This record gives sequence, C-alpha cells and structure tokens, in this order.
Amino acid sequence: MGLSVIGSGFGRTGTRSLKDALELLGLGPCHHMEEVFPRPEQIALWHAVSVGEPLDHARIFDGYASQVDWPGAHVWRELAVAYPDAKVIHSVRPDESWWNSFSGTIGKFMTISPTMELPPQIRVMGDAVTEMVGVQTFAGQFTDRDKAIAAYHQREADVRAAIPAERLLVFDVAQGWEPLCDFLALPVPTIPFPRTNSREDFWAKLGGEPE
Repeated sequence: MGLSVIGSGFGRTGTRSLKDALELLGLGPCHHMEEVFPRPEQIALWHAVSVGEPLDHARIFDGYASQVDWPGAHVWRELAVAYPDAKVIHSVRPDESWWNSFSGTIGKFMTISPTMELPPQIRVMGDAVTEMVGVQTFAGQFTDRDKAIAAYHQREADVRAAIPAERLLVFDVAQGWEPLCDFLALPVPTIPFPRTNSREDFWAKLGGEPE
C-alpha cells in the first residue's frame, strides 16, 4: 500500500479531525503523530530522521493509505516525490486560532518537556519533535508569536510553489466535507465532519496539562 494522500500542514490545523475524515472516506489507516507514540519502531525511525538520516518512507508508512500532521508533514517534499500519484492536502486555520492552539499544546510541550517526567520512548520522540519542529521548522523561535506565524505562512508558500495546483488542496476543516470530497472525487458522507483533539484532548494523552 502506498500513500494516496500526503498532509503538509502544521500540527494544530485540524489534523486529527482530518485524519478521522480521511479514514471515514476509506483512505485509512491515516498516519498521524498519535500513530507514533505507542510504537517503538516508529519512534526509532523518526528519531533517525531527526538526526539527519535518510527517510525510510517504505517502512514508516507501511500499511498506511494517507498521512497528516507532524512528523510526516516535516518530510512532505520527500513524500511528494516518493508517491507521485498522491494528492497533497495542506491544512490551515486562521493565524490567531492556530497560534493559540499551537502555543498551548505543541509549543508548550517543546518548552517544558526537558523538565517533564516522561517514559523513555516519549522522551526520545519528544526530543525528535523538538529537533524537527522546534529547531528545523521554527529555527528555535517557536515561542515568538510573529516568527512562528511567519514560519506557518512560509510553509504554505513553499507547498504552493512546489506542488501543482491540480494536485493540491489548501483546506480548513471548518469548510467541512464538500471541498475535501470534491478534491478526492469521493461522495460526501451523510454524517457530520469530525471535530476532535482539543487542547484538553492533547494534554490528556500526556497525563494532563502541567501548570
């Protein structure tokens, strides 16, 4: 199985809801950060990527039909080449909405994780995320609102420049099923579009939000 959908959008742009939507449309399993933390073999492969080793996309995405969210979104260029027939979905949300969500979840985690008591495999993946996202994506400036938003916009510009328009959908999950299904040439489900992964949901997976 090869990827038929590649997600290039940053975390906290509705990627968990998009994962659920793609799976409901039959394009699953969908790779997402939540797929990584429980799987030591995934953590080892992503840690290798974070320190500059080649992306082993065949092993990482074995059994997956689609991918959204970090860490996969970090290697969107490589994936677009490796899976030339896959469509690319770049998930977005309004700047302030994204920043408020990111800074209170992923950004906060990267800031405080060195002092958190974490299981060993979570520590390894947390360090990999900090390197790929905090350092390589945000140049270490992920706590600076304006610079983080500038990086957020730069990613969209980079994707638009690299991916042909007919292969790309820039998508806000608030738009619901219609643009997504039209892009994928699939019928619109009769059930509501998924809405999940609030700030509370994010921290619940890590034992609750630290003060």
